[in-house]
Amino acid sequence: MIFQYKYKGFSQVQNTGSATQMGFSPDAGRAPTWFHGVLENRLPFREAISALHHIVVSDLRAQPRDTSDYQRWLASQQEIWLAEFLQNQQADQEELQQLRTELSDITRTQQQTMAPYYLAQREYFKHLYTKNRDWWMVLDPVISVHPDEISFECFSLDESSYGRLACSHNVFQSMGDFSCGTTNIDYSAALYQEFQKIRDYKQTELTIDPGGFSVETEAESFREVKIDLPDSWVRGFLQVSSAMTMPAAECDLHPMDLHNILFHLKRKKEKVGPRSLRFHLKVGHPISVSIDPWNTVIECPRSLYLGDKDQTIRIWGRKRLLTLERLLPVATGVRLKLLGTGMPSFWEVQMPEMTFTLGLSGWTANDWSSSANFDLLAPRAEVSADTVLRVCDQLRHDWVASASDLSQRTGVSQAQVLSSLSVATQEGKVIYDGRQQLWRSRELSAEPLPLSSLRFQNPREEAASALVSQGAVQLDTPSDVAGTKHRLLTGTVTDGSKVYKPRVVIDEDERIIDADCTCNTYQQHKLMQGPCEHILALRVAESRKT
Repeated sequence: MIFQYKYKGFSQVQNTGSATQMGFSPDAGRAPTWFHGVLENRLPFREAISALHHIVVSDLRAQPRDTSDYQRWLASQQEIWLAEFLQNQQADQEELQQLRTELSDITRTQQQTMAPYYLAQREYFKHLYTKNRDWWMVLDPVISVHPDEISFECFSLDESSYGRLACSHNVFQSMGDFSCGTTNIDYSAALYQEFQKIRDYKQTELTIDPGGFSVETEAESFREVKIDLPDSWVRGFLQVSSAMTMPAAECDLHPMDLHNILFHLKRKKEKVGPRSLRFHLKVGHPISVSIDPWNTVIECPRSLYLGDKDQTIRIWGRKRLLTLERLLPVATGVRLKLLGTGMPSFWEVQMPEMTFTLGLSGWTANDWSSSANFDLLAPRAEVSADTVLRVCDQLRHDWVASASDLSQRTGVSQAQVLSSLSVATQEGKVIYDGRQQLWRSRELSAEPLPLSSLRFQNPREEAASALVSQGAVQLDTPSDVAGTKHRLLTGTVTDGSKVYKPRVVIDEDERIIDADCTCNTYQQHKLMQGPCEHILALRVAESRKT
């Protein structure tokens, strides 16, 4: 899909001996959003905004080796081997030599003809990487101004890492007038280099320039930027918000304990797998982390696990954690949320009046959109478009609110509010703030997103809807889970000639917190790639009956 921006000028940083002025150029095609403040915590902000840049440009996907030269050599060598094999046949050998000479002439001519093209191509990409590295980025960061904070969001090139920097208004010594809203900002590699010049002894001002929305003359020009993004990139951005609402094992890590983990990863380089981290969580005891493949155990004596049950959770794609390295000197704590083995994790680095959230998919090669269908785990009650619109309008008016507050102000039941927010999340209109457990209004795009390609063409959801429509789902009477307020759903799903028996546990917030099925998909992947169509069909059938 096409994202189109309209910038009046470029974002700039002006550095002098006594002051630094940061001016962001917002997207003039969106609703007016502006902000001005003088930073109090300058060094933590510098490190956090720099870490955000590392996420934007990160791409840890495995790059295949270039074997084109070898293939060309092999093709030419095969002719030589064939000639040697036929060397006893004089006539054929002479003919082969003639053909080889002709082939050599053709190859030489081809190389001479294509040489300028290959040289120009190599120089072009070298220029992009060294002079205009920001051209390699996918999307400018999203910035939101709310009554209590200002936040920056971004997504990585490989679609496996999400970053969000939330700055409380208390970060600023003084603030001018501001207008709440969401916009994109012009954020280049050159701007990143200027951020490195921020110093604690220099007054630092942050401005989202409202001049980007003024029109002084008819001839005033705007710089338009068009970016064609794959649907997977946008879908992945939306999946992060859905994953934030999922139940997780939470624990607090001391910054020094996280430093020890990162130090070990940098000191050693594995040559074979597995490349994972195993978190051993025992209630009331310090957390311990096993680093594979060496099975080295790092004790975290400053970090206690205060959960409700003992468990071991394993995650992959650990190199992405190095993004947090430069934040540790200014961090006051790290909040870790683990959704489960092979599932996403969220690392919240707490700094004075700031929080940096790093969201990682289950592993680097498994991006957020390819198989992490966390929107399917979210509340699934049927809601009308009018209800969704009413809830979104109220949240846009309040900018930040809890589900219970929205229920009281709109007169809609909390279950309907949660389902409406789930739909709005997939539309890119709201985001869940897991740190404060609040919902925030945030329009990802100025134009409505094409939901037909981003949400409703999910193969599992389509298959589940078809099963329910065909009457293939037999739902047992729901029951309560002993000792909790959770609801247990059981039944049978007839898929073709086979009958499956899914089981679903739903919490009081209408979220799937546990599920299993007798189908092959669940037996292979559990919930690491989201629920299978039979689990989802059971959930949809229950929601339609209510």
